[in-house]
Amino acid sequence: MRGAYGGPRVLLRRLREVMAEPVTAQERLDRIVVLIAANMVAEVCSVYVLRVDGDLELYATEGLNRAAVHLTTMRKGEGLVGLVADEAEPVNLSDAQSHPSFSYKPETGEEIYHSFMGVPILRAGNTLGVLVVQNKAHRSYSDEEIEALQTTAMVIAEMIASGELATPGGGVEPVGRRPTHAGGVALSEGIGLGHVVLHEPRVVVKNFIAEDANAELKRLDAALANLRASIDVLLDEGDVARAGEHRDVLEAFRMFANDRGWGKRLQEAVLTGLTAEAAVERVQSDTRARMQRQTDPYLRERLHDLDDLANRLLRELTSPGQGMAPAVTELPENAIVVARSMGPAALLDYDRSRLRGLVLEEGSGSSHVAIVARALGIAAVGQLENATGLVEAGDPIIVDGVSGEVHVRPTPDVERSYADKVRFRARRQEQYRALRGLPTRTRDGVDVSLLLNAGLLVDLPHIEETGADGVGLFRTELQFMVASSLPKTSAQEALYRSVLEAAGGKPVSFRTLDVGGDKILPYMRQEPEENPALGWRAIRLGLDRPALLRTQVRAMLRAASGRELRIMFPMVASVAEFDEARSVVERERARLETHGHRAPAQIRLGVMVEVPSLLFNLDEIARRVDFMSVGSNDLMQFLYAVDRGNARVANRFDTLDVAFLRALRQVAEVGRRHGTLVTLCGEMAARPLEAMTLVAIGYRSMSVSPAAVGPVKAALLDLDVGELRALVDPLLAAADGPTSLRAALGAYAAKRGLQVEP
Repeated sequence: MRGAYGGPRVLLRRLREVMAEPVTAQERLDRIVVLIAANMVAEVCSVYVLRVDGDLELYATEGLNRAAVHLTTMRKGEGLVGLVADEAEPVNLSDAQSHPSFSYKPETGEEIYHSFMGVPILRAGNTLGVLVVQNKAHRSYSDEEIEALQTTAMVIAEMIASGELATPGGGVEPVGRRPTHAGGVALSEGIGLGHVVLHEPRVVVKNFIAEDANAELKRLDAALANLRASIDVLLDEGDVARAGEHRDVLEAFRMFANDRGWGKRLQEAVLTGLTAEAAVERVQSDTRARMQRQTDPYLRERLHDLDDLANRLLRELTSPGQGMAPAVTELPENAIVVARSMGPAALLDYDRSRLRGLVLEEGSGSSHVAIVARALGIAAVGQLENATGLVEAGDPIIVDGVSGEVHVRPTPDVERSYADKVRFRARRQEQYRALRGLPTRTRDGVDVSLLLNAGLLVDLPHIEETGADGVGLFRTELQFMVASSLPKTSAQEALYRSVLEAAGGKPVSFRTLDVGGDKILPYMRQEPEENPALGWRAIRLGLDRPALLRTQVRAMLRAASGRELRIMFPMVASVAEFDEARSVVERERARLETHGHRAPAQIRLGVMVEVPSLLFNLDEIARRVDFMSVGSNDLMQFLYAVDRGNARVANRFDTLDVAFLRALRQVAEVGRRHGTLVTLCGEMAARPLEAMTLVAIGYRSMSVSPAAVGPVKAALLDLDVGELRALVDPLLAAADGPTSLRAALGAYAAKRGLQVEP
């Protein structure tokens, strides 16, 4: 490399000296550009910082007109500097002015310079600015010079991200610590104000410049060897030796950890003068910047694997032997957990008294972690792209579980606005609590039973808090999903008995194990399926694995000794499936009595109506069952052939579509004709406008999340069912009416002053 001081290592040593000087951040930046220009024999060195408004501002220069500092700006994508920022890739040109992206800024005096090299200033894959060198002569900069400039850009990135750089004259702030607003999908209602806790905490690199490159190489090689060995050990252990998701992740780790190209890039970064930790950060930041711009979902998925592996390597460097060990997170007050994805067991590991919210890059409203979040009463937002890259541990953050919005490092006015919202919600909750003791009876005297959806013991106190009439859906699979191995009969029995006791004599409907599809048990072998939502799951799995179903039914029967027991079977597609499941219950009851155990005082059996084929067997099934529960989430998914976990199509159809309401009304009518209780227990019933519509088409029992009981009850107490039915029935009968009733129903609610907002 051509340079007065001998190359990148000398440059980094000089940088370390500059960083240690007791000067302002702006003065330090001014000295850095002088140092780089001298080292690289460049006539110009400039730093452009990306601002919160998306423009790039000249923050420091050696060689250009210094009066242009803080005056010259360009849009991201404008000119060669904008091109570097937009592409997050270096640009190296011997004749910059002939490039189609060249943009001339007369105030800078750069028209005399021909060669140009610009590198992005990256942190965690996010572009914070651009570092540029220029010369009058036509020359191409060497790979070693590009490497040196990229390495230097890391140090500048930390200055920008730390918020040290002042904004002169009240100008627009740098992007590094900017307030960020992003939108996702609301998973659990509520508003959470707090500070970021990363579920997989990133190791923060503080020392970038190495004292001894050879010593750093040895540290890197040792950490890589330890990491590879620990992955091999985990893959050979029994709990992941089977095929499955955990093994697939570890196999991906092993593939990347042994990739020679990755190892070589890490070594090359160390040889430029970086510490081993800074080299890992540098290589991964470059990789993340490139892969974030890929549209291929497979490549983006691999980025998550690489991020995770890089962080584990950093842990190995800072704490040898701990690379593959679970990260330990100290939970502050008002914690908001941010993660790529998370299972329900992991969420339950956090101290609930300190947990205020959850933000996920993945996750849907029907995922089990979302269900647990609702049970814990914390705000949750999912499908927030690059959530873990937008935040730093400790950042102030607001999670709006109503709108699906997340505010990172919010401005004071946003904080005040949400503080007001929290106070308003608290007052509203007080109003709902005042309704707790009232029966849910509409203005024209129609009684409606409001029940709870539950799945954990933590849900049960909500019966008393909300005044609910019981539990309309107890998801038994959550116990299986949070356990490390298949729960024994005794453990299941203890849970079901505790639930019945906590219900205090109010009815509880236990749904038998509903796993398969997107609900995977880590200890159960799962065969790959082309379409798991339509595959081997729920009652199909139970009937094919009768020992599993028998064990669960046996635990329920024992737990309900002398009490009423309600059992319902999920995803029943035919009358024959119910008959077979019923025979399992009858055999287990006979077995119980044979062995001298006290049986339940009454056993009531039901089915989940969620497979469309059952809509054409409703009369037959209604004669056999004691009750029916409509699973509106799955029924809608199957009826419209829409994968509710797919963000592109999940919201394509409306729950208030005429076709769906006709199907739901048909179930209610058949239940009424046969004297069979019908409850709707999907998310649809938790929204006041939808709940009112359900009552209008014949539903008298609904099961909702604890947070929804108050809003739904308040809406129903003000409802005139006969009046609303007179509006709905003709619309459902019309051959040429609207496809969705949402607009008409919303207008009706607004005219009557009904509370339909959650």
